[in-house]
Amino acid sequence: MEDGISGGLQHRHETCCEKDGHCGRRACMVRKWFHRGDVVSRQVDLHMTDLSFTFHSSISDDLLIIADLFNLALLTLTNPCPTRYSDTAGEANSVIDLMFLCYGSTELDHHSIHPESCLSSDHAPLTIDIPIYKEDICTLKLLIPPKSDQETAFIEEIILNFKNLNTSSIADTDDLEHIVNQLRAIIDRAWTKNAKKLKISKHSKQWWTDECSRSLNNYRTTRSLDNWKNFKKIVKNAKRLFFDVKIQEVANKSDGPWELMSWINKHKLPAIEAIKHDGHLCISPESLWDALHNTFNTALNHYVDPNILHEIKRKPTSQWYSFSKEEFKQAISKCNDLSAPGPDKLTWHHLKYIIKQDKCLINIINIADTCINLGHWLSYFKCSLTVVIPKPNKMMYDQPKAF
Repeated sequence: MEDGISGGLQHRHETCCEKDGHCGRRACMVRKWFHRGDVVSRQVDLHMTDLSFTFHSSISDDLLIIADLFNLALLTLTNPCPTRYSDTAGEANSVIDLMFLCYGSTELDHHSIHPESCLSSDHAPLTIDIPIYKEDICTLKLLIPPKSDQETAFIEEIILNFKNLNTSSIADTDDLEHIVNQLRAIIDRAWTKNAKKLKISKHSKQWWTDECSRSLNNYRTTRSLDNWKNFKKIVKNAKRLFFDVKIQEVANKSDGPWELMSWINKHKLPAIEAIKHDGHLCISPESLWDALHNTFNTALNHYVDPNILHEIKRKPTSQWYSFSKEEFKQAISKCNDLSAPGPDKLTWHHLKYIIKQDKCLINIINIADTCINLGHWLSYFKCSLTVVIPKPNKMMYDQPKAF
């Protein structure tokens, strides 16, 4: 503890000496006492002649000043009493154990002394109550497993309702907003109806199937050896089927053999410190968002001189031709089926099935053409989910650019 404190004060001392000579001398003096290891006896010796601590040495004032430089404050005692009890006759008891915490805290602003718990020691223990609030952590999530009956029902319900929308007479942006809001409602209802609740745990496996669950429940009910063997057999077949499909997916793609490696094992995350931005700690979602937004969108509000466009030679205005069915299908076919979905949970894999219905394809093309003709791109199409991940092998993770 002494080495850590003295090292911190030595670093602080170099800064203080440059800014304020008086403060620097005090820091230097306190650093020397910390380095000598007798700060307890020579600096924080507050004799208990007065429990209100109105009498103490000037060196104790130095300690309070140095603590204030680190934004620390001496905590208030709930039961003022000595912290060290002398075994020597005639020697007064004293306070040489103090507790400092962050300045201005309304919850961690006092501590207690327990002289009755000294046991064989001559020091009384100091305690502080740290409030821990109840927090409900959701361990359930809604999910539609790929290639399941729920996914088939989800797609079919979207097709059934979407093909009945009238998108042939969209006249203005209000009509366009109304049609897209109907599409949003169709997708939301289909998702809520067909998604199943899954419990998140460390035992969750991608290869686990409903048949595995049924066989496990059957064994737990009967405790039969035959049912246990049957459960192990079903698990083995489920694993083989799952990983055979994965191997075929890799073999039929142009990716390298590293795709066969297990990427679902537990990954040791780096030690993350609180991100700092403009000298302030980002300890709330709002402050963290501001830090990341201002770091990665630094050119958002920068002034741009539009006169540079005058240097570009004008070309004849060309007519916008509506999307054709083949053009739209060709564009969608290039999209990755494994791409992460957006907030509406609709993936490219789902959309490829939906546009197989000619009426659904026409409706989507009508919406796309209307967006181009009206020059209006709806917010529904601009929403996405962003996951911030740390870059590997960084020395510190307290800056936004380390992510």
